[in-house]
Amino acid sequence: MKGTTTDPEGSPGRLVPGRANRDRAGDKDYPFHVPFFLDALGGLVYRCRSFWLWLARKESSIFDEQLRPVTIRMPIFICGLARSGTTLLHEVVCSHPHVATHRSKDYPMLFTPFWWRRATANLRSGRPRERVHQDGVMITTESPDALEEMLWMAFFPRCHDPSVCNLLGSTDHHPDWESFYHLHLRKLLLAEGASRYAAKANYHVARLPYLARLFPDARFLIPVRAPAGHIASLIRQHRLFSRGQRKHPRALAYMRRSGHFEFGLDRRPMHLGDGERVRRIQSAWATGDEVRGAAMYWDMVHGYLARLLATNSQVRNATLVIRFEALCANPAETLRTVLGHCALPEAEPVIECHAPVIRLPTYYESNFSPEELAVIRDETDETAKLFGY
Repeated sequence: MKGTTTDPEGSPGRLVPGRANRDRAGDKDYPFHVPFFLDALGGLVYRCRSFWLWLARKESSIFDEQLRPVTIRMPIFICGLARSGTTLLHEVVCSHPHVATHRSKDYPMLFTPFWWRRATANLRSGRPRERVHQDGVMITTESPDALEEMLWMAFFPRCHDPSVCNLLGSTDHHPDWESFYHLHLRKLLLAEGASRYAAKANYHVARLPYLARLFPDARFLIPVRAPAGHIASLIRQHRLFSRGQRKHPRALAYMRRSGHFEFGLDRRPMHLGDGERVRRIQSAWATGDEVRGAAMYWDMVHGYLARLLATNSQVRNATLVIRFEALCANPAETLRTVLGHCALPEAEPVIECHAPVIRLPTYYESNFSPEELAVIRDETDETAKLFGY
């Protein structure tokens, strides 16, 4: 396994051998290029989800006997505002031999994990390539990927609609979804021969009490990052994705179908119960005030998390908050705490693999003007203090 390092924007990732194709927008190797076949298949799955749900139930029925002894124990959910270190934590946790997760090769065939893993068992992972974020994270078809959102969208079609509240709480009950979800995770555990499940799903920020009810022994990992650097990275990614999606419209369709609305032409804020704040954030973005909009969004998401952790003991006891800066400055100690919180045994080999090449970013904190930094402080200062910033 290759080591990890921090990228120029401060987000941990794999070492980059070269970026010769970065600006070749017309070339098929340009990062935002989505092959026609993958786009067509993704569209077919997206439009015919009722068929794939039927097929998923068929898969569960056929393998019922093999699934009976498979149990979901202490699932690990990694969530937070994008660009806070969720990808690194997902990769670290999923490099543990006991852990199963969704992988890049699973898109868009996510609904039948056991059959699809059998079908792809002998495929080569291919050469590592830099992911579309152009942040130094090198991926293959076997890399852990944040695809679970596709399943949620099949049952909750408005879960990314910023005009309605996206929260799911401990009193919410959705029997059809819950039966499907439990069976899906058990099939994935069976397919990978693993005893633990992990997922990176940033939108789980809005579902933590609900997940704690579904899985009382769940473990939550929530990375946080200092506002100025975090907001700079969010804005950079939004501009990058917007530019790439204009040149490659299939990339926008891919993001929508896989459940990613963090940045790009279809950027959507999570609605965490305060509709007026969501409208203010959208208004700022619509008028080009990126810094204020991103700062208000940072404050809204982290303010919600701070209140939730203060008032919900079940979620609080299941959660480890990881400061991005601590992870980069003291990787071995921080990863030891992370893996201990997840109750993953024999963690030292995982730590020895990842910790030596994680380091603090060497880039400037941001290129914000003094006025923009003042806006960030005004919008985020009180909430940032709750997380030690």
